[in-house]
Amino acid sequence: MITSIPPSSSPQSSVSSRSSPIPANSCSPAPSTANGLIPKLPDGNMSSLKSIAQQVIVRAGLDIPPSEPNRNIFDSTKTNNNSGNNITSEAHIPPLLGVAPLGPVPLQREHQLQFQMMEAAYCHMPHPSDSERLRSYLPRNTCTTPPYYQQVQLPHSDTVEFFQRLSTETLFFIFYYMEGSKGQYLAAKALKKQSWRFHTKYMMWFQRHEEPKVINEEYEQ
Repeated sequence: MITSIPPSSSPQSSVSSRSSPIPANSCSPAPSTANGLIPKLPDGNMSSLKSIAQQVIVRAGLDIPPSEPNRNIFDSTKTNNNSGNNITSEAHIPPLLGVAPLGPVPLQREHQLQFQMMEAAYCHMPHPSDSERLRSYLPRNTCTTPPYYQQVQLPHSDTVEFFQRLSTETLFFIFYYMEGSKGQYLAAKALKKQSWRFHTKYMMWFQRHEEPKVINEEYEQ
């Protein structure tokens, strides 16, 4: 059995009867200039573009501050400033780049010598005793002497009585050149018995001509 197809159900008629996706009142695209730039649109078109952009923003769910309902959304300077204020980021710069941004630089010869001197100085740290006066050391080197010289120490030579029999010049020599020894102590005792006094401020010996009348721990007068 052959049925006839109505003319309204044909593919051509169905395609032609569909609504066109392009609206009837749509405007054709503006022609571009020779430079590829779009010519300036009239003020009416700019206002329509602003309204369309605002509708898109509302549909997207973006919040527009109520104090600025008519703000210029096409102002690039404002958008850049607002985005820069809202978005913050942290940058982690290695310490080496802070000292040498262009990367490590090889040390010069002068800097290498300074670094070696610093390492040598670190191995020999200064001590408070370095500021004291250097004391000369006289080593006790024994040597062979002829037999006619005195080979044994004189008896009772380490007593005050023995040092009192020595001359004043000899006592001064023992005091200054035998520092830190028992002989220095005995020479000072002998000089004190001869009315000599050692001044701790001037580091010198003075001889008094009369006995002091006032004696205390700090001074004698």
